[in-house]
Amino acid sequence: MYRVVLGSISELCAGSIPPALQLQAPTGARHNRWLAGRMLLSRAISPLPEIVYGEQGKPGFPGDFPFWFSLSHSGDHIALLVSDEGEVGCDIEVIRPRSNWRSLANAVFSQAEHREIEQEHPEQQLDAFWRIWTRKEAIIKQRGGSAWEMVSVDSCNPLNLHLSHYQGPALSLAVCTTTPFTISADQLETAQAEK
Repeated sequence: MYRVVLGSISELCAGSIPPALQLQAPTGARHNRWLAGRMLLSRAISPLPEIVYGEQGKPGFPGDFPFWFSLSHSGDHIALLVSDEGEVGCDIEVIRPRSNWRSLANAVFSQAEHREIEQEHPEQQLDAFWRIWTRKEAIIKQRGGSAWEMVSVDSCNPLNLHLSHYQGPALSLAVCTTTPFTISADQLETAQAEK
């Protein structure tokens, strides 16, 4: 089973938040993202078990709890991927102009990923950049790695992993799973704030 839930950080944080979550939330810039992520998790899995962290900081559940998850945020958007089939990774990005996207691609994309961009019409190449970027991030998150591994990941050859991608008008979303899963618009759940 795979479940993908999208939400708005500002909406999720505007709703009713359990006091226990408020007390656990970090202060500063991460506060609302952390709360929104925990709100999504607690709706998907209730009661929410303890969350532990791997060597590179990847959050997860204790080894005896048979669920895995990945959270990602960009701008005001947040995505949650939950699975009972093994480690998962997801990445969401707001599709936005980025003046240095070609330099970034030159620094971290594989030859196959460059070919994928080159095959697109010039007006679609920025969208292709975000598609590839989210796939690479989803692989890294599935492995529990760090952004420094970006250059060693080839999203055109994910090595025994399964990638799926959804691109909406303003968002790029990729998921990386251990078993086949294809994401489509009708599989995306949208979370609303609880009043």
